[in-house]
Amino acid sequence: MHIGCHVSVRQGYTEAARIAQRLGGTCYQYFPKNPRSLQIKSFSRQDAQQCRDFCKEHGIISIAHTPYPTNLCTEGREEQAAMVASVRNDLEIADACGSIGVVVHFGQYKGNHPDPLFGYQLMIRSLNEILEGWTGNALILLENNAGQGNKMGMTLEELVQVRALINRPELVGFCFDTCHAFASGLWTGGNWEEVQKRGEELGYFTHLKAVHLNDSRYPTGSHRDRHADIGYGEIGAERIGELIRSRGVREVPLFLETPAERPGGHKSEIAFVKQLFASPQ
Repeated sequence: MHIGCHVSVRQGYTEAARIAQRLGGTCYQYFPKNPRSLQIKSFSRQDAQQCRDFCKEHGIISIAHTPYPTNLCTEGREEQAAMVASVRNDLEIADACGSIGVVVHFGQYKGNHPDPLFGYQLMIRSLNEILEGWTGNALILLENNAGQGNKMGMTLEELVQVRALINRPELVGFCFDTCHAFASGLWTGGNWEEVQKRGEELGYFTHLKAVHLNDSRYPTGSHRDRHADIGYGEIGAERIGELIRSRGVREVPLFLETPAERPGGHKSEIAFVKQLFASPQ
């Protein structure tokens, strides 16, 4: 299995990979640039190449995550152009670092258009613009939503359908967030076999490239996106153990986005998840 956590790139991309390794991880996630801005980053390709080489040498997997303001359903042309340019910049950095891809939350339409499908149309348009002419290996990884706001992106059907409708679906994979799935009501904690069966029918797991492994501070169906350490939330260690050992997930890298409040922080939590994975089924 591959398990790791989110790490900072404040000291560079190569050092981020080293930090992940020191924590006992064999994978990690990072923000390729300022997580609070869509401003384009001019990055050190030498550092990125060194990061790629280090990860290859040590068998470490990485993914990037777009900044918080990223919204694939942005309506204004000027705002959308800035968002598209930002995600392309993220893809370029991720590709240079040798990462699987860039996680992007399923879009949230915040306008007043009467067509209920308008937000999805905006999202497809955005993805087509982002991926037009893209020749790198890094993928867009669409992440399921918890249901805050207009409740777009909570179902596997939405994720699969959007991927199917874009011009270059081969450049899009999925990232499954356990807290988001629990908060949305997609996964109640006791219905994983049902979720897995539906995902297999849809072809979702064929394109699943990453799992955000998070417990939830709030109950299932709450639509509240608040992460908790594994075993410290409403999902619980037993249910999370069942999920990570399941046939749809057990070979997919796991990335903690937890607050690391347990004694020993993320290093201790990574060790705990390894024990969960090795537990008898």
